[in-house]
Amino acid sequence: MFKNTISNLTRIRQVAEVLIRYGFEDVVTSTALRRLVPKSRRKSWQEGEHTVFETTRWQRIRMIIEELGPTFIKLAQALSNRADLLPQPLIDEFEKLQSNVPPFPAVQARQIIEQELGHPLEEVFLEFEEETLGSASIGQVHKARLLTGEVVVVKVQRPGVQEKVRTDLSLLHELVRLTAPFLRKQGLSNPQDIVDAFERSMTKELDYNSEARSMEQFRKLYESYDTFYIPKPYRELSTSKMLVIEYVSGCKITDKAQLLEWGLSPEKVAETGMDIYLTQIFEFGSFHADPHPGNVLVRPDGTLVLIDFGMVGHLPKQQKYAFAGVFIGMARQDARSMALNFRRLALTAEIPDMRAFEADLAQLIDDFATLEVKEMSMSDLADALQGVIYRYKLQVPGAVFLILRALVILEGIGKVLHPRFNTFEFVRPYGARIVAEQYSPENILSEAQYTGAQLLALLQTLPTDLRQIMRKISRGDLRVRVELSGYQLLLRKADQLVSRSILAAISVAMILFAGLSLLGHYPAGQMRYFRGLPLVTWYSLGIAAFLLLILFILGTKNERRRE
Repeated sequence: MFKNTISNLTRIRQVAEVLIRYGFEDVVTSTALRRLVPKSRRKSWQEGEHTVFETTRWQRIRMIIEELGPTFIKLAQALSNRADLLPQPLIDEFEKLQSNVPPFPAVQARQIIEQELGHPLEEVFLEFEEETLGSASIGQVHKARLLTGEVVVVKVQRPGVQEKVRTDLSLLHELVRLTAPFLRKQGLSNPQDIVDAFERSMTKELDYNSEARSMEQFRKLYESYDTFYIPKPYRELSTSKMLVIEYVSGCKITDKAQLLEWGLSPEKVAETGMDIYLTQIFEFGSFHADPHPGNVLVRPDGTLVLIDFGMVGHLPKQQKYAFAGVFIGMARQDARSMALNFRRLALTAEIPDMRAFEADLAQLIDDFATLEVKEMSMSDLADALQGVIYRYKLQVPGAVFLILRALVILEGIGKVLHPRFNTFEFVRPYGARIVAEQYSPENILSEAQYTGAQLLALLQTLPTDLRQIMRKISRGDLRVRVELSGYQLLLRKADQLVSRSILAAISVAMILFAGLSLLGHYPAGQMRYFRGLPLVTWYSLGIAAFLLLILFILGTKNERRRE
């Protein structure tokens, strides 16, 4: 920890200065970050640029993220899908962040490919285009042709990106350690868990083998579909730092003019796309989590193609039932059913007032029940649901927010292609299908078997556990441990006060003893004197002075902490 702190010290100081520059002086002055910024470089609120302070706090947070670089931008983009953690105004700002960066030289890309393959480029590729098809913060894509004649795309990681991400992740851990109390006061109860989850996500994204496995999984799920295609990954030519994928041509799904030129019906394309995506969620439980128009292509024959599987979501069966139940309860205008399914969906749902929770859901239902079908918007509904989740601090699986975000994106695509497109019309039959699946004989039998196995395991361990408890009671060894939280600071202060009081009392006692020693009558030759005073007086005054010096240093240290 000490080594990491030293290595990150300069960067953390830069972060603190950026926070101050954008008017977040309280984040620095209220945390241990204040010790890292010299007084000569601290700035007050009034010394900042006027344009910065005319913006909202949420806008300034986005400015800070943009200045801190790609890793922080990635974290903010990930948090933009977590409405249970952040207020909606901040999410709106985070959604504006773009991580597009200029491509790195093709010469470096060739060197990385040759290093990963262990062969010269010419021994693997017949052609390799130096101009990139696209670039991002993690890597970039080049078009190439294999010696066998197959056209492929080669995804190559940026030089040194893994080291840079590891450094920034270490920095994030250090920042959270320094600012955790302040973040908790702002309502972010588990900042360390957020960074840990982000670290796992980034580690997975940096391993292109993971993306290749996701592509193979989806290819197997949809191998019998004629209207949907996933490009083939070449695992034998791929590594953790480079990924070779089949090249697929087509137009963006929102290119309505091209679809019409090919003789395709844009309305049919939109309907097919939504059906495929809802199938991913409600049937397979695995879904492409970033279906923006650039990642959804259409071939001349109308086949839809999904590319870029760097972000994939998973929804287990029980969470799938609960998620569908929320929508079904809303369709039936049943606030209690919605509330129960929300509790089933949440990882931990400590709702202090269920009546208030149901009342908020009833108000949400009323707001949408009065709308005509053409007026209903998935975007508005997603915002409303996320608002309820945030207010009641429900810890909902991250996949839920990915689904809501994806449905909003798909609704936007659908409205470009289909003048009467309505997301709810597509979701409704899947909701009915989920209910039928949930209460099917096969699923009921499966649940009964699972519950029976859990009950059997409990019955097997219960006698042993009860026997151990009874033995401890009979021996008088049963102990109850009670932990009180929130008193640590008070106890620390009390301990400091007692320690200083003892030092002060000893100092006073030594001074009094020194005064009394002057009144003593000592037989000749039994007491030494220095400058006319007994040595015992000097010793007492020296001890008192030393103790007073310690008290002065402790007081000065506390004053600096308060500053």
